[in-house]
Amino acid sequence: MPETRTAEFRDAHDIAIIYDVHPAEGDVRGVVQLLHGVGEHAGRYGALIAALTGAGFTVYADDHRGHGRTGMRQHGDPEKLGRLGPGGLNAAVDAVWQLTQIIRSENPGLPLILLGHSWGSFLSQKLVNRHPEAYDAVILSGSAHLTPSDLNAAPLNARWAGDDATGLEWLSRDPAVQEEFRNDPLTTEVPLLKLFGVIEAAKLYGRPKKNLGHDIPLLLLVGRDDSVGGPRSVHKLADAYRTRSGLTDVTTLVYPDARHEIFNELQQDEVRADVLAWLDKHFPRA
Repeated sequence: MPETRTAEFRDAHDIAIIYDVHPAEGDVRGVVQLLHGVGEHAGRYGALIAALTGAGFTVYADDHRGHGRTGMRQHGDPEKLGRLGPGGLNAAVDAVWQLTQIIRSENPGLPLILLGHSWGSFLSQKLVNRHPEAYDAVILSGSAHLTPSDLNAAPLNARWAGDDATGLEWLSRDPAVQEEFRNDPLTTEVPLLKLFGVIEAAKLYGRPKKNLGHDIPLLLLVGRDDSVGGPRSVHKLADAYRTRSGLTDVTTLVYPDARHEIFNELQQDEVRADVLAWLDKHFPRA
């Protein structure tokens, strides 16, 4: 098996962004740029990355501004993980765009699929609005229609609150996932609003751009019990991409009983299989 390569680049504020390149096994069909969520890092996506590389897709996955290895290099203090630093949210979006450009330069002629989970899906929405021509397909997991009424600002674990609650039930029904998140030295449980601050968090808001001018296949994946956006919000997002942006190939899959992290849910095998089937349809093997 080809070995994973770890590399880094400097963003506009001279912060080192650390990323991994996971080479495809066998013939390369395309490249996936994987964007993780808030408070976590790319290392939590091992099973998904293995499925993608096994299916012929090279995967690039960075630890975003303030997160994971990037955050530890940036801050030098695990208590500050999740804080974006100079430039805030816009700098985080710009850094991910820098990685897109690196991917394109290193993989000329190959399809590029943008795959974002949660906050990573919000960053993906920003990237698609700004650079729709850069991506050949987009997959958004645990996403939301980014308006104040459709993105949950309340405590995400509210519906599972109780004396015996871990506070992480909103992530997954699997207690092992909750425990691993809590024990991971590169994660933080501090809520997004507190990490980013009100002004930077408000910059997340924004609907899909009108008349993108580039028709991109889009797959939306959401757990029925996802407290970040949930099916209602994601269906509104799908409608916005169809009616505002002019996308003609939009698919939404809702997973019964699943919570926010569908790639770490009890039916994660089914979720990965659905992603690979969708990719097979759009990027068939030669």
